[in-house]
Amino acid sequence: MSAIAVVANDAGAANVLFSLLKEQGEEIFGNSSMFPVVEGPAQWLWRQYFPDIKTYPSLTSIDCTLAGVVTGTGWSSDLEHNARVWSKSSGVKSYALLDHWVNYKTRFQRNGIVVLPDELWVTDDWAKSIADESFPQVPVRQFENAYLLHQLSRIDAPSSSGTILYILEPVRDTWGKLEQGEFQALKYFWEHISELPIATIKKIFLRPHPSESRDKYNQYLEMDPRIEIDQSKDVCEAISKADIVIGVESFALTIALAAGRPVFSSLPPWAPPLRLPQCGILQIRNLASR
Repeated sequence: MSAIAVVANDAGAANVLFSLLKEQGEEIFGNSSMFPVVEGPAQWLWRQYFPDIKTYPSLTSIDCTLAGVVTGTGWSSDLEHNARVWSKSSGVKSYALLDHWVNYKTRFQRNGIVVLPDELWVTDDWAKSIADESFPQVPVRQFENAYLLHQLSRIDAPSSSGTILYILEPVRDTWGKLEQGEFQALKYFWEHISELPIATIKKIFLRPHPSESRDKYNQYLEMDPRIEIDQSKDVCEAISKADIVIGVESFALTIALAAGRPVFSSLPPWAPPLRLPQCGILQIRNLASR
Protein backbone atom coordinates (compact mmCIF):
# COMPACT_ATOMS: atom_id res chain seq x y z
CA MET A 1 0.00 0.00 0.00
CA SER A 2 1.42 3.39 -0.99
CA ALA A 3 1.29 6.62 1.00
CA ILE A 4 0.12 10.01 -0.29
CA ALA A 5 0.66 13.26 1.61
CA VAL A 6 -2.07 15.90 1.34
CA VAL A 7 -0.89 19.46 2.02
CA ALA A 8 -3.27 22.43 2.20
CA ASN A 9 -3.82 25.75 3.95
CA ASP A 10 -6.36 27.94 2.14
CA ALA A 11 -10.06 27.10 2.30
CA GLY A 12 -10.77 27.47 -1.43
CA ALA A 13 -8.48 24.75 -2.71
CA ALA A 14 -8.94 22.63 0.42
CA ASN A 15 -12.68 22.27 -0.11
CA VAL A 16 -12.27 21.30 -3.76
CA LEU A 17 -9.28 19.04 -3.09
CA PHE A 18 -10.76 17.23 -0.08
CA SER A 19 -14.07 16.65 -1.91
CA LEU A 20 -12.18 15.25 -4.87
CA LEU A 21 -10.11 12.91 -2.69
CA LYS A 22 -13.20 11.78 -0.78
CA GLU A 23 -15.11 10.98 -3.96
CA GLN A 24 -12.34 9.81 -6.30
CA GLY A 25 -9.25 9.27 -4.16
CA GLU A 26 -9.24 5.50 -4.60
CA GLU A 27 -9.75 5.84 -8.34
CA ILE A 28 -6.83 8.27 -8.59
CA PHE A 29 -4.32 6.68 -6.23
CA GLY A 30 -5.64 3.17 -5.73
CA ASN A 31 -5.62 1.73 -2.22
CA SER A 32 -3.31 4.44 -0.83
CA SER A 33 -3.21 5.86 2.68
CA MET A 34 -3.50 9.62 3.09
CA PHE A 35 -1.21 11.57 5.40
CA PRO A 36 -2.48 15.15 5.79
CA VAL A 37 -0.30 18.15 6.61
CA VAL A 38 -2.85 20.92 7.02
CA GLU A 39 -2.84 24.40 8.53
CA GLY A 40 -5.14 27.42 8.64
CA PRO A 41 -8.73 26.94 7.42
CA ALA A 42 -7.76 23.61 5.81
CA GLN A 43 -7.07 22.11 9.22
CA TRP A 44 -10.68 22.55 10.32
CA LEU A 45 -11.98 21.42 6.92
CA TRP A 46 -9.94 18.22 7.01
CA ARG A 47 -11.65 17.22 10.24
CA GLN A 48 -15.04 17.67 8.55
CA TYR A 49 -14.14 15.54 5.53
CA PHE A 50 -11.92 12.92 7.17
CA PRO A 51 -12.52 12.93 10.94
CA ASP A 52 -10.85 9.53 11.41
CA ILE A 53 -7.55 10.33 9.67
CA LYS A 54 -5.02 12.02 11.94
CA THR A 55 -2.97 14.98 10.78
CA TYR A 56 0.79 15.55 10.82
CA PRO A 57 2.73 18.74 11.61
CA SER A 58 5.12 18.38 8.63
CA LEU A 59 6.09 16.12 5.76
CA THR A 60 9.21 15.03 7.62
CA SER A 61 7.09 13.85 10.55
CA ILE A 62 5.39 11.22 8.36
CA ASP A 63 7.14 7.98 9.24
CA CYS A 64 6.79 6.14 5.93
CA THR A 65 7.96 6.48 2.35
CA LEU A 66 5.73 8.76 0.32
CA ALA A 67 4.70 7.91 -3.24
CA GLY A 68 3.28 11.37 -3.91
CA VAL A 69 2.39 14.77 -2.46
CA VAL A 70 -0.88 16.54 -3.34
CA THR A 71 -1.15 20.24 -2.52
CA GLY A 72 -3.47 23.17 -2.81
CA THR A 73 -2.20 26.36 -4.45
CA GLY A 74 -3.13 29.09 -2.00
CA TRP A 75 -1.16 32.29 -1.51
CA SER A 76 -1.82 33.10 2.16
CA SER A 77 0.94 30.78 3.41
CA ASP A 78 4.13 29.08 2.20
CA LEU A 79 3.06 25.62 3.40
CA GLU A 80 2.09 24.25 -0.01
CA HIS A 81 5.01 25.89 -1.82
CA ASN A 82 7.46 24.41 0.68
CA ALA A 83 5.85 20.99 0.19
CA ARG A 84 6.53 21.22 -3.55
CA VAL A 85 10.10 22.27 -2.84
CA TRP A 86 10.50 19.23 -0.58
CA SER A 87 8.93 16.94 -3.19
CA LYS A 88 11.29 18.10 -5.91
CA SER A 89 14.39 17.74 -3.72
CA SER A 90 13.23 14.32 -2.46
CA GLY A 91 12.30 12.88 -5.85
CA VAL A 92 8.64 12.46 -4.87
CA LYS A 93 6.00 13.19 -7.50
CA SER A 94 3.86 16.23 -6.71
CA TYR A 95 0.34 17.16 -7.78
CA ALA A 96 -1.22 20.61 -7.29
CA LEU A 97 -4.89 21.55 -7.50
CA LEU A 98 -5.72 24.92 -9.04
CA ASP A 99 -8.91 26.39 -7.63
CA HIS A 100 -10.44 29.57 -9.05
CA TRP A 101 -9.22 31.11 -12.32
CA VAL A 102 -6.73 33.84 -11.40
CA ASN A 103 -3.05 34.38 -10.52
CA TYR A 104 -2.00 30.90 -11.61
CA LYS A 105 1.67 31.69 -12.21
CA THR A 106 2.23 33.61 -8.97
CA ARG A 107 0.84 30.73 -6.90
CA PHE A 108 4.02 28.78 -7.60
CA GLN A 109 6.44 31.58 -6.82
CA ARG A 110 7.91 32.66 -3.49
CA ASN A 111 10.76 35.17 -3.18
CA GLY A 112 11.49 34.89 -6.88
CA ILE A 113 11.73 31.08 -6.77
CA VAL A 114 9.33 29.16 -9.02
CA VAL A 115 8.58 25.52 -8.20
CA LEU A 116 6.03 23.77 -10.40
CA PRO A 117 4.41 20.41 -9.64
CA ASP A 118 4.73 17.33 -11.82
CA GLU A 119 0.99 17.44 -12.57
CA LEU A 120 -1.72 20.09 -12.29
CA TRP A 121 -5.33 19.33 -11.38
CA VAL A 122 -8.33 21.44 -12.45
CA THR A 123 -12.09 21.01 -12.25
CA ASP A 124 -13.54 22.81 -15.28
CA ASP A 125 -12.84 23.72 -18.89
CA TRP A 126 -11.99 27.36 -18.10
CA ALA A 127 -9.31 26.39 -15.59
CA LYS A 128 -7.86 23.78 -17.94
CA SER A 129 -7.56 26.29 -20.75
CA ILE A 130 -5.81 28.82 -18.48
CA ALA A 131 -3.51 26.16 -17.00
CA ASP A 132 -2.58 24.75 -20.42
CA GLU A 133 -1.66 28.23 -21.61
CA SER A 134 0.16 29.23 -18.41
CA PHE A 135 2.13 26.01 -17.97
CA PRO A 136 2.61 24.30 -21.35
CA GLN A 137 5.38 22.14 -19.87
CA VAL A 138 3.19 20.62 -17.10
CA PRO A 139 0.51 17.94 -17.70
CA VAL A 140 -2.98 19.16 -16.70
CA ARG A 141 -5.61 16.68 -15.53
CA GLN A 142 -9.29 17.63 -15.31
CA PHE A 143 -11.74 16.18 -12.78
CA GLU A 144 -15.39 16.75 -12.00
CA ASN A 145 -15.92 19.38 -9.32
CA ALA A 146 -17.37 17.23 -6.54
CA TYR A 147 -17.37 20.16 -4.12
CA LEU A 148 -19.52 22.32 -6.41
CA LEU A 149 -22.00 19.49 -7.03
CA HIS A 150 -22.28 18.81 -3.31
CA GLN A 151 -22.84 22.48 -2.53
CA LEU A 152 -25.54 22.82 -5.17
CA SER A 153 -27.41 19.84 -3.75
CA ARG A 154 -27.68 21.66 -0.42
CA ILE A 155 -28.81 25.09 -1.61
CA ASP A 156 -32.51 25.88 -1.28
CA ALA A 157 -34.60 27.63 -3.91
CA PRO A 158 -34.80 31.43 -3.52
CA SER A 159 -37.32 32.46 -0.88
CA SER A 160 -37.90 36.05 -2.08
CA SER A 161 -37.21 37.24 1.45
CA GLY A 162 -35.59 40.53 0.46
CA THR A 163 -32.12 39.33 1.44
CA ILE A 164 -28.76 40.27 -0.09
CA LEU A 165 -25.65 38.19 0.62
CA TYR A 166 -22.33 39.99 0.17
CA ILE A 167 -19.36 37.61 -0.10
CA LEU A 168 -16.25 39.32 1.28
CA GLU A 169 -12.67 38.49 0.34
CA PRO A 170 -9.22 40.06 0.77
CA VAL A 171 -8.39 41.72 -2.57
CA ARG A 172 -4.65 42.32 -1.93
CA ASP A 173 -4.65 45.40 -4.18
CA THR A 174 -5.42 49.07 -3.62
CA TRP A 175 -6.05 49.83 -7.31
CA GLY A 176 -3.91 52.96 -6.98
CA LYS A 177 -5.80 54.36 -4.01
CA LEU A 178 -5.15 54.55 -0.26
CA GLU A 179 -7.65 51.90 0.77
CA GLN A 180 -7.63 48.12 0.30
CA GLY A 181 -9.70 46.92 -2.62
CA GLU A 182 -12.18 44.91 -0.55
CA PHE A 183 -13.30 48.09 1.26
CA GLN A 184 -13.50 50.08 -1.98
CA ALA A 185 -15.69 47.39 -3.56
CA LEU A 186 -17.94 47.17 -0.51
CA LYS A 187 -18.42 50.95 -0.49
CA TYR A 188 -19.15 50.95 -4.21
CA PHE A 189 -21.82 48.28 -3.68
CA TRP A 190 -23.38 50.34 -0.90
CA GLU A 191 -23.40 53.52 -3.00
CA HIS A 192 -25.25 51.73 -5.82
CA ILE A 193 -27.44 49.33 -3.86
CA SER A 194 -30.61 51.01 -5.11
CA GLU A 195 -29.77 49.97 -8.69
CA LEU A 196 -29.89 46.25 -7.91
CA PRO A 197 -32.94 44.28 -9.11
CA ILE A 198 -34.53 43.69 -5.73
CA ALA A 199 -37.78 45.41 -4.77
CA THR A 200 -37.43 45.54 -0.99
CA ILE A 201 -34.23 44.94 0.95
CA LYS A 202 -34.93 43.59 4.42
CA LYS A 203 -31.55 42.10 5.28
CA ILE A 204 -27.94 42.42 4.07
CA PHE A 205 -25.59 39.67 5.22
CA LEU A 206 -21.84 40.27 5.03
CA ARG A 207 -19.92 36.98 4.91
CA PRO A 208 -16.19 37.35 5.73
CA HIS A 209 -13.61 35.20 3.99
CA PRO A 210 -12.31 32.30 6.15
CA SER A 211 -8.90 33.99 6.32
CA GLU A 212 -10.34 37.25 7.69
CA SER A 213 -11.17 38.17 11.26
CA ARG A 214 -14.86 38.25 12.12
CA ASP A 215 -14.67 41.89 13.26
CA LYS A 216 -12.87 43.27 10.17
CA TYR A 217 -16.09 44.81 8.83
CA ASN A 218 -17.80 45.77 12.09
CA GLN A 219 -17.87 49.44 11.08
CA TYR A 220 -20.53 48.57 8.49
CA LEU A 221 -22.87 47.19 11.13
CA GLU A 222 -23.39 50.72 12.38
CA MET A 223 -24.35 52.07 8.93
CA ASP A 224 -27.73 50.38 8.65
CA PRO A 225 -29.78 48.11 10.97
CA ARG A 226 -30.37 45.72 8.06
CA ILE A 227 -26.66 44.82 7.88
CA GLU A 228 -25.45 41.75 9.78
CA ILE A 229 -22.37 39.54 9.75
CA ASP A 230 -23.40 36.20 8.30
CA GLN A 231 -23.16 33.37 10.82
CA SER A 232 -23.98 30.50 8.45
CA LYS A 233 -21.83 27.42 8.99
CA ASP A 234 -20.98 27.20 5.28
CA VAL A 235 -21.46 29.07 2.04
CA CYS A 236 -24.36 26.93 0.75
CA GLU A 237 -26.37 27.76 3.86
CA ALA A 238 -25.58 31.45 3.32
CA ILE A 239 -26.62 31.33 -0.34
CA SER A 240 -29.84 29.51 0.60
CA LYS A 241 -30.97 32.60 2.53
CA ALA A 242 -30.23 35.05 -0.28
CA ASP A 243 -32.22 36.44 -3.18
CA ILE A 244 -29.15 38.17 -4.69
CA VAL A 245 -25.45 37.47 -4.15
CA ILE A 246 -22.75 40.15 -4.48
CA GLY A 247 -18.96 40.01 -4.21
CA VAL A 248 -15.71 40.88 -5.95
CA GLU A 249 -14.28 37.72 -7.55
CA SER A 250 -14.95 35.02 -4.98
CA PHE A 251 -15.44 31.39 -6.04
CA ALA A 252 -18.65 31.54 -3.99
CA LEU A 253 -20.13 33.81 -6.66
CA THR A 254 -19.86 30.97 -9.16
CA ILE A 255 -21.63 28.62 -6.76
CA ALA A 256 -24.46 31.14 -6.35
CA LEU A 257 -24.68 31.56 -10.12
CA ALA A 258 -24.91 27.79 -10.64
CA ALA A 259 -27.64 27.72 -7.98
CA GLY A 260 -29.73 30.14 -10.03
CA ARG A 261 -29.19 33.33 -8.03
CA PRO A 262 -28.66 36.73 -9.68
CA VAL A 263 -24.96 37.44 -9.08
CA PHE A 264 -23.12 40.74 -9.28
CA SER A 265 -19.49 41.77 -8.97
CA SER A 266 -18.89 44.95 -7.01
CA LEU A 267 -15.62 45.88 -8.73
CA PRO A 268 -15.65 49.69 -9.02
CA PRO A 269 -15.02 51.43 -12.36
CA TRP A 270 -11.35 52.12 -11.55
CA ALA A 271 -10.60 48.47 -10.76
CA PRO A 272 -9.26 46.00 -13.37
CA PRO A 273 -11.61 43.87 -15.51
CA LEU A 274 -13.53 41.05 -13.85
CA ARG A 275 -11.49 37.83 -14.13
CA LEU A 276 -14.21 35.30 -13.39
CA PRO A 277 -14.93 33.53 -16.71
CA GLN A 278 -18.66 32.84 -16.15
CA CYS A 279 -20.64 35.12 -18.46
CA GLY A 280 -23.68 35.15 -16.17
CA ILE A 281 -21.96 37.26 -13.51
CA LEU A 282 -23.12 40.85 -13.92
CA GLN A 283 -21.24 43.96 -12.81
CA ILE A 284 -22.66 46.77 -10.72
CA ARG A 285 -20.39 49.26 -12.48
CA ASN A 286 -22.16 48.48 -15.76
CA LEU A 287 -25.57 49.14 -14.16
CA ALA A 288 -24.29 52.36 -12.64
CA SER A 289 -22.96 53.63 -15.98
CA ARG A 290 -26.32 53.43 -17.74
